[in-house]
Amino acid sequence: SAAALLVLAAAVGLAVALGLLLRAPVNRFCTASNNRTGFLCDDSVTCIPASQVCDRVSDCRSGEDEQEKLCGDLPRSLPGYLIFRCGNPTYWVYADRRCNGLNDCGDCSDEIGNLADCPPCGSEWWSCSPVFYEYCSCVPRRLCRDGVQHCLSWSDEYVC
Repeated sequence: SAAALLVLAAAVGLAVALGLLLRAPVNRFCTASNNRTGFLCDDSVTCIPASQVCDRVSDCRSGEDEQEKLCGDLPRSLPGYLIFRCGNPTYWVYADRRCNGLNDCGDCSDEIGNLADCPPCGSEWWSCSPVFYEYCSCVPRRLCRDGVQHCLSWSDEYVC
């Protein structure tokens, strides 16, 4: 009868709606240690740094950080918040590698310039430019006066 059909239609509609809700993409953005971009595990508590996603080590209890749908076609399969596009757009690094003091992109675009939008060197860093080796515009103060030139100006050896 009409009432039974109405109840059946409502039940089917509810089942479809719940099915769509269960398949809705989950927002997994979180802030990991040192204020770095992270990936939220299924337990809604564990936040792993972006660079630990798709590294072939399951850091989430259920292994969701290593699933094929997430790691199958890097970087296209990753959510945009987990990656940083370098100055050369064919290169990318994990978002938590941006502003970490190291030249992860190879052209310092992850450390200096408008794309990176990094804060100035902190108190644990010495500012100089250009910098040799793996740094961009700051070197760790622990490298000051270590007998190795890190700044073109030698300021890390004579002033720092």
